[in-house]
Amino acid sequence: MAGRQKTEKAQKTTGAAAAAGEQGADSAVQQVRVAVIGTGFGGLGAAVRLCEEGVTDFVVLERADSVGGTWRDNSYPGCACDVPSHLYSFSFAPNPDWPRTFSGQPEIRAYLERIVDRFQLRPHLRFRHTVTAARWNTTTARWDIETDQGRFSAQVLVAATGPLSDPQIPDVPGLADFPGQVFHSAQWNHEFDLSGKRVAVVGTGASAIQIVPAIQPVVDRLVLFQRTPAWVMARMDRDITSAERFLYRRLPASQKALRGALWLIREYQVGAFVKHPGLLRAAEALAGQNLRRAVKDPALRAKLTPDYRFGCKRVLLSNTYYPALAQPNAEVVASGLKEVKGGTLVAADGTEHEADVIVFGTGFHVTDMPVAAHITGAAGTTLAEEWSEGMSALRGTTVRGFPNLLFVIGPNTGLGNSSMVLMIESQLNYLADYLRKLDASGAVALDVTASAQRRWNDDVQRRMSRTVWNTGGCRSWYLDGKGNNTVLWPGTTAHYRRETRAVDLHEYDQVRQVDGALVVPTAAAAPAHA
Repeated sequence: MAGRQKTEKAQKTTGAAAAAGEQGADSAVQQVRVAVIGTGFGGLGAAVRLCEEGVTDFVVLERADSVGGTWRDNSYPGCACDVPSHLYSFSFAPNPDWPRTFSGQPEIRAYLERIVDRFQLRPHLRFRHTVTAARWNTTTARWDIETDQGRFSAQVLVAATGPLSDPQIPDVPGLADFPGQVFHSAQWNHEFDLSGKRVAVVGTGASAIQIVPAIQPVVDRLVLFQRTPAWVMARMDRDITSAERFLYRRLPASQKALRGALWLIREYQVGAFVKHPGLLRAAEALAGQNLRRAVKDPALRAKLTPDYRFGCKRVLLSNTYYPALAQPNAEVVASGLKEVKGGTLVAADGTEHEADVIVFGTGFHVTDMPVAAHITGAAGTTLAEEWSEGMSALRGTTVRGFPNLLFVIGPNTGLGNSSMVLMIESQLNYLADYLRKLDASGAVALDVTASAQRRWNDDVQRRMSRTVWNTGGCRSWYLDGKGNNTVLWPGTTAHYRRETRAVDLHEYDQVRQVDGALVVPTAAAAPAHA
């Protein structure tokens, strides 16, 4: 394949630079065409696409010592994906050997490692390079990037840190004085044995419902602090037979057909979530049956029954969560954690519970991504300041006043029912065309116009207003502090693919260099909310 040949060229041309880049003591600024932050699906996908486009002068900056992003960090017991394996993979790199229909964290992380080797990306990777600052230089029209291992200068900056990268632990009074172990689901302490311990799990999201059944059989006592119950559907998970895997290897079209069917099913579901929430009553009935089958105690069942519309919060998949909570050593506290007094945990309802360990399954900084505080635009303000009224980006990718900055999984690109890899690949199409249009235009940078960004965001929020996420009667992590849904995409993945197929230069101001000086449109630094 052509992309493979270009990747081999990239390996040869960047090998020396890679060796130099790993020398943290070297104070020289490394000049590159593109700098990518993060080595999850988004960052590695961007690296592959850059190579396929013939762009070999790039680095991928990673704060950890290996690739994987959220699939490296989340290694808690029971960690697995809630999207079918054959849909949760790159279209350009199918894996015929997925062991289960819903793969676990080790298999997904191994898949990403194979992506690195298959496309020969290692010369571009810079591990243990935490980005501490990225500033747009209005003199050179480049991004000045500082890491704890050296400095870089890039024409284009790609932020692929993802929304599930920075754990969020609530500020609970007394937590600092808790005498036992405390850790977040994304920072699991594998050296600590939970056997025979009294464990408190705080949260009822996608991580918690996998952790609870994994640890319940070995702990002495499990207390689940639940502010809001989740809708939980049965998980249609099974081993993929050796015969199926053989078929996928020998006849790739069969795996492609399966992927297409899985995609199509989820595309048809979108209408109920975004236009006709009333259609979700049938799904509520199925979820209710799932609860009644597993939980016979009416009091416990009442605690676990949501009072909001199906889909308003993320729908969870599990066959073991409810049975684990029905066991004698498990207790559900239908209240949030209010205070910690020594080894005693006090719930908002006033009940007290002794614990040796606290596990937080309380999610991530999604609507307030920490990376935004480290990126400074043309006006000298940070992206966090620009987003103080809420995240906003043209097509979920570019932001006014931050020229040549592109996000992978930016604002309003999340999904509630399908594979994020589909959205990532759409944004990679946009990235590739951005670079092509940038070269063809003769400009040194592109800066989205305020009107284009505002028009896009207004349309997204208008369509969002009737979705189940906004009207379903719940408070979810999809909403920011002002109640705006700045996380999800209110449409199909096919719709988003069409919207990101090509860059429209009419939506951008072009920053040019004339007689050695930069000519910037007079409104280039104007905020998108102006």
